[in-house]
Amino acid sequence: MTLPNFITIARIFLVPAIVWLLFAHSYALALMLFLLAGLSDALDGFIAKQFNLRSELGAYLDPLADKVLLVAIYVVMGIFEHLPTWLVIMVVSRDVAIVGAVMLSWLLHKPVEMDPHVVSKANTVMQILLVVLVLAGLAFARVPEALVNVGTAVVGLLTLASLAVYLRDWLQHMAGPDSNSGPGAPQGSR
Repeated sequence: MTLPNFITIARIFLVPAIVWLLFAHSYALALMLFLLAGLSDALDGFIAKQFNLRSELGAYLDPLADKVLLVAIYVVMGIFEHLPTWLVIMVVSRDVAIVGAVMLSWLLHKPVEMDPHVVSKANTVMQILLVVLVLAGLAFARVPEALVNVGTAVVGLLTLASLAVYLRDWLQHMAGPDSNSGPGAPQGSR
């Protein structure tokens, strides 16, 4: 258990507090904790790389923490109609599909690499920016609807693109030779 992993676990424990604040309509506090979670994500990655504290556990925990945080917030924001239902369903379905594919790969003894694609990283950044935009609008001032609509459309497109890339790679991996090394082995890269 390394310091970056403790930071990642702390980020997971922020999720119920943020969800509770959203249900309490305390948007400014929810935004502050969400930003703190984002900073913790950057901090754990920086520490892991800078001090060579990468671990296999961290390679799995870090994306899991991101998924738990974003899925929980998107679901709650969907419940309160701060985000469109179709977008929430798309974001949650993509993450469920990816987690399901990873689990199926493990069950079939063909584990997949935990290394996100550029399109997936762009998708995560845009999902985060959309949450920040909507929360800032709820907490402090009206945000132009056109800006939220553009952010929503970009997140929708990137979510579909990311799912397509992961599906293509997963199908190629599963059709490939049986192996516990190479493209299917966990890399332990934070």
